[in-house]
Amino acid sequence: MLRILHVVGARPNFMKAAPIIREMAHHSSDFQQLLVHTGQHYAPKMSQVFFEELDLPQPDVNLEVGSGSHAWQTAQIMMHFEPVLLDYKPDWVVVYGDVNSTLACTLVSSKLNRKVAHVEAGLRSFDRNMPEEINRTVTDRIANLLFTPSEEANRNLKREGIKFNQVHLVGNVMIDTLVHLLPKAHSNWFQLATRFSYERYILVTLHRPSNVDNPTTLAEILSALDAISSEVPVIFPVHPRTKERINEFGLQPKNPQLLLLDPLGYLDFLALQVHAALVLTDSGGIQEETTYLGIPCLTARANTERPVTITLGTNHLAESTTESLINAIQTKLRAPKKPHSLPPLWDGHTAARVVQVFQQE
Repeated sequence: MLRILHVVGARPNFMKAAPIIREMAHHSSDFQQLLVHTGQHYAPKMSQVFFEELDLPQPDVNLEVGSGSHAWQTAQIMMHFEPVLLDYKPDWVVVYGDVNSTLACTLVSSKLNRKVAHVEAGLRSFDRNMPEEINRTVTDRIANLLFTPSEEANRNLKREGIKFNQVHLVGNVMIDTLVHLLPKAHSNWFQLATRFSYERYILVTLHRPSNVDNPTTLAEILSALDAISSEVPVIFPVHPRTKERINEFGLQPKNPQLLLLDPLGYLDFLALQVHAALVLTDSGGIQEETTYLGIPCLTARANTERPVTITLGTNHLAESTTESLINAIQTKLRAPKKPHSLPPLWDGHTAARVVQVFQQE
């Protein structure tokens, strides 16, 4: 029996870990699992609600690290995680995505000679100004097993000299969660349709420092949304970080059709995605979800670590300026939906392929 320690810390991790934990539970004679939550995301609407909606078991250990600078948070996670690792002595530490928890726990595991598996390996934006790019690049250099979502990710790892036998193309585990919960999301739509009685709307989510920490950039984005909301209502569930910056910079919108909401749970947000005319985001996961759902997506960034969502999916990049965003949104809304195809292995069975690899180790 393999002892598996899963590390989650932030909202995107929960959605990636849930299918693999569930699949391993179906093979209880092969796996003993421990779930560690670092507490990187700790607010109930950014953490607890996802455990409930994703059918995730409650964490066996919560490090309760909380927020802070990147250096402080990474250091705190490392110090709190080390005794857990020494106590549990797992055969494998499984880390997800590219958040600070991913890097911190990978470093600790490597120094204590514990094997690391990285789920969602090989993604690259080639922008070292993004903290996530540093996290995923370093994690991939240290990890023993690399589970990739696309051929593009495999090519990135090959260029970086990663050994072929460490890399396994398994598909996108985020799609497993989407497929599993889509029926529940459809059920939630009836209540949401009453709450937001719009025939057509734009759905927005923004949280990256490059968009929300600069008052000029954030003002440009909100100005574009304010203008567009006069034509099409905008539903904007606001990340706590973004809300802090809007208040700090005094950028509260005036147009009542630009609705700033508290963060939504996964099911409600997924239901709103399914019925949106357009999604504007800077989230990697939402680029993937809109590609699967066939919903037009604009990413307010200069680059993406998920270019397959552009080449095969429904995603386009847009500069974070008022003029660029208005033009891009209007163009997208007026254009007929173009045919799109799904990347290979984005089929809802990624977790099963991951578990098969572990069973062969």
